[in-house]
Amino acid sequence: MPYICYKVKLSNMIYFLITLSAVVGMEFVAWFAHKYIMHGFLWNWHEDHHRPHFEKEGFFEKNDLFFIVFAIPSATCYILGSLGNGLFPFLFVGIGISIYGLIYFLIHDVYIHQRFKWFKHLDNSYSKGVLRAHGAHHANTGKEGCESFGLLVAEKKYFGKRVKESKK
Repeated sequence: MPYICYKVKLSNMIYFLITLSAVVGMEFVAWFAHKYIMHGFLWNWHEDHHRPHFEKEGFFEKNDLFFIVFAIPSATCYILGSLGNGLFPFLFVGIGISIYGLIYFLIHDVYIHQRFKWFKHLDNSYSKGVLRAHGAHHANTGKEGCESFGLLVAEKKYFGKRVKESKK
């Protein structure tokens, strides 16, 4: 009996680590996609996101299509994980991708861009640093010359009392 409990606890820990790894890994996938896809060959979808809000019509942006694009790998992992045949761990990859998607939505769309007025600017150094980094990214409205492509991970220069101008 103790062996079975140990085995269950170990498998639960493995599934938790798979989920956590997927969440963390998605920050780097999102950084890569933002820098090389959104500011690359799919700029025509992302461009309206870099325009000031007063220039936009309606609530939705073409950029919102990326939510669907990022949902496809998550849904695929949910499906694979439910098929059995040793594919069950994919379910936890899908859960991790979904958790990152929720984090991204809450930080990017709710907190940073205030598309939903659920909470205002938070008063801690991490949230202020993330906000500054994203502001630096949006300071350039063009496809080229942007900085700070991540969401949860930002350069040290954005954290602290003053943000120094980046040297180019």
